[in-house]
Amino acid sequence: MAEKLWGGRFRAATAQGFEAFSESFSFDRRLALADVQGSRAHAAGLRAAGVLDAAEAAALARGLDQLEAEFASGPPAPVEGMEDVHTYVFQRLRALAGDAALKLQTGRSRNEQVALDLRLYLRAQRPGLERGLGRLLAALARFAAEHAEVIIPGYTHLQRAQPVSLGHHALAYAEMLLRDAGRLRDAYARLDSCPLGSGALAGTPWGLDREAAARALGFSAVTQNSLDAVSDRDFAIEIVFALSLLGAHLSRWAEDWILYTSAEFGWLKLGDAYATGSSLMPQKKNPDGAELVRGKSARTIGHLQQLLILIKGLPLAYNRDLQEDKEPVFDAVETALGCLEVAAGVVETTTVDAARAAAASADAALLATDLADLLVAAGTPFHAAHGVVGAIVTAGIEQGRDFRTFTAAELAGFAPGLAPAAVAGLSAAGSLARRGCIGGTAVSQVRRQAERVLARAAELQG
Repeated sequence: MAEKLWGGRFRAATAQGFEAFSESFSFDRRLALADVQGSRAHAAGLRAAGVLDAAEAAALARGLDQLEAEFASGPPAPVEGMEDVHTYVFQRLRALAGDAALKLQTGRSRNEQVALDLRLYLRAQRPGLERGLGRLLAALARFAAEHAEVIIPGYTHLQRAQPVSLGHHALAYAEMLLRDAGRLRDAYARLDSCPLGSGALAGTPWGLDREAAARALGFSAVTQNSLDAVSDRDFAIEIVFALSLLGAHLSRWAEDWILYTSAEFGWLKLGDAYATGSSLMPQKKNPDGAELVRGKSARTIGHLQQLLILIKGLPLAYNRDLQEDKEPVFDAVETALGCLEVAAGVVETTTVDAARAAAASADAALLATDLADLLVAAGTPFHAAHGVVGAIVTAGIEQGRDFRTFTAAELAGFAPGLAPAAVAGLSAAGSLARRGCIGGTAVSQVRRQAERVLARAAELQG
């Protein structure tokens, strides 16, 4: 049985079933590199405080350097009977640095170690998350710029509403992702405080320079209350919340992409790299990449609920319940990284059937608002124009006709003075062109917005 960091109080061995029930090394081994980094800062503090002599500090530094090199490429493999990552690092360090490792726990508790390690782990995931967001944003921006002139029906209530640029539609999801990037940035700002030096719950009596340790670890501040520091998981919950909302946005994107690649729409064509077939029906090309992105959003949303429920009734300070915070955090991060990669790949390999899109956007009913605007421009109040156009559209539907083909006499029956040439000249392209305001669907505006998104994507990708 592995040596424990806390065994001095106990005479009897831990029950075998409880040993297996309570171990966390199978998943918290992901924190090994962070634990080494925290141990290095703590060792430096102990040396400055006179707890370690120069030889002991040097032995620990050499051992920690070796462990950092070992863990740089990934976490250690699972070890049967190992309680947690802190025990594993201690045992490996003792093998490398000798008895100097026995002094490393002076003034330090696993309670603060795990609070620190989780912060360091999440901080290390930030570049990957931002690169993933940047790649997807860039893919959407390039798709939007390339297909700015492709017109599709825009929908409200899943009913055809007005014509919009396909590029404008893609950039709507880019705006969601930009907000997601902002939420992650904000969450990371609140993660940026170092709990090292908080002890088990009451702080440390060893005169450790907490601010020096924080600087060494790259934090801009230290936590201000030791009870809170060892039990706080707000930073993790905030990041998982940001990833949950990111997942919801990706799920919405996936739903549209799935619909628009179906035979009923047919505007988009999936690349083979992110689709699968049917084991029974040879003709099938299933949008599994997008479907899995849509499905996996449920995992992260579930992890957020788990974390909120986990902490809601915990008394101060640390409680072992908090061991259950790690698996949802790890999986939320890994799921988000995977979804971003697949979503970007789907967008990058999607092609467009402009003819199918043009056929759908040729529906005259999409121009009803533009027809009302003609009446408004001629002096008719919009409310009255709305009623007139509603009658015109209804007549067109009943007669199976495009209202742009109505004669002057027919139009006069609805609204005297409505010029047939102006009505006949209404088009989806013209509708887009008239909407050149900031944020509108005009082609020029779509291209301008695509450039803005592409610039932000480049910042995120570093």
